[in-house]
Amino acid sequence: MSRVLLATRNAKKLVELRRILEAEGVTGVEVVGLDEVPEFPEAPETGATFEDNALAKARDAAEATGLPAVADDSGLAVDALNGMPGVFSARWSGKHGDDQANLDLLLGQLNDVPDDRRGGAFVSAAALVLPDGTETVVRGEWRGTITRAERGSNGFGYDPIFVPEGDTRTSAELSPEEKDADSHRGRALRLLLPELRKLAG
Repeated sequence: MSRVLLATRNAKKLVELRRILEAEGVTGVEVVGLDEVPEFPEAPETGATFEDNALAKARDAAEATGLPAVADDSGLAVDALNGMPGVFSARWSGKHGDDQANLDLLLGQLNDVPDDRRGGAFVSAAALVLPDGTETVVRGEWRGTITRAERGSNGFGYDPIFVPEGDTRTSAELSPEEKDADSHRGRALRLLLPELRKLAG
């Protein structure tokens, strides 16, 4: 069994990757999170792009642990805000990881934006760095529109205000399996599957 480190402390992201590997029939890979390896200094996310941040996190994790490391950086890019919050999505309100404050601020900023201009996309860059220095970086995008109020209790982050193209439900109203099939992170992680299959042997 090959161990692969997902460089996150977010339990929901760990469950998501494990679910995707299982659904795609990838066996022989055990996904562990940062809480399951010895602690190491984590560099702050200062990259200008999702790809920069994902690669930096994966490099740090692979170097510190000697394990193949996967990291993702993701966020919401809103058309009317010129692609923001983007890499600042998790700390848009000024405090990292305060989902409710981030949602409230974003909805307030879009208050006067008409319905036909409320487009945006969830974006995820995922990086795989192997102990031998081999690097793979991929990107997944999920287009949709921003609602005027929160709906749904599944998911996290901006899920309750994002309606994917072709649906009437928010991301937070989808089942985990539906979200995995279409989401930005699901799309990015599936692009890494050929490399992850190689690790499985």
